Amino acid sequence: MSTPTSWFVPSLSLALVVAVADAGHTQADPNHFRFSRGQTVQPYFEGWSPNPDGSFEMHFGYLNRNFVEELHVEVGPDNQLTPGAADQGQPTFFYPHRSNRAFSVTVPPDWGDRKLVWAVTVRDETNRAVAWLQPEWEIFADPRRRDDGLEDGPVNKPPTLRIDAAAAVTLGETLTMTAVVTDDGLPEPRPRRTSGVGALPTFEPDPEGTIKPVNVPELLAENRKTSTRTQVEQVNVTWTQWRGPTGVSMKPRDESENGATTVDVTFESAGDYVFRVSAADRDETVTEEVAVRVR
Repeated sequence: MSTPTSWFVPSLSLALVVAVADAGHTQADPNHFRFSRGQTVQPYFEGWSPNPDGSFEMHFGYLNRNFVEELHVEVGPDNQLTPGAADQGQPTFFYPHRSNRAFSVTVPPDWGDRKLVWAVTVRDETNRAVAWLQPEWEIFADPRRRDDGLEDGPVNKPPTLRIDAAAAVTLGETLTMTAVVTDDGLPEPRPRRTSGVGALPTFEPDPEGTIKPVNVPELLAENRKTSTRTQVEQVNVTWTQWRGPTGVSMKPRDESENGATTVDVTFESAGDYVFRVSAADRDETVTEEVAVRVR
């Protein structure tokens, strides 16, 4: 009885190995699956930068693993930074997929080798980002700054930004938010790149590679919920929901007028909301926060 078994088990194992190897060649890697909803949030530490007064900025981003579902996690046990106050300016609204350089936390000059931890719990799963002053993780304070060769020319000044919006609306009403922007016109716009525009790719898919099933829908990038962007002359204005329940829709009006750009905002739920609006001229950025209560 033992002899047939001793030969059968290795043979079965070999068959399983072959079957698994063959399946791995034809099926998608589960690590590459894209989920519409039901997933969690992974905060991450992006690096630190020094401030002129000797303090430091710890920069954080996050990955909402859902490609469609927005998430709202209130500040508290499920969304907190430690040590210190639980609320240190982190978002409570999470856009789908990645949000890089979402916010920063200032730590004092004597921070030393202590660690700052941002923990977010979604669906009973807690994920953390751990920040400390590792020398190799020093980064530029503002990655959008560029050297345009203006050291001997006029000095670029940051745009000015004023937000006009009601402090409260009733559920069902449309909130109008208007950004009034002025700028000195610097830096000068770069010439548009035309090389390669319209050229078709020449590569072909690997005939031996994974074939995607024809019944798997794809979410186009332009249809994914992200911050809303408008423009006043050469100044880019970004409208971001920072806090508050999900279900907010921001629709920009077609054109800017008299140095102003407007978005119309509708809400699905009552509550307290915070929006961050930034104006960037490519080198300098200014940001304002707008708090709105929906009754």
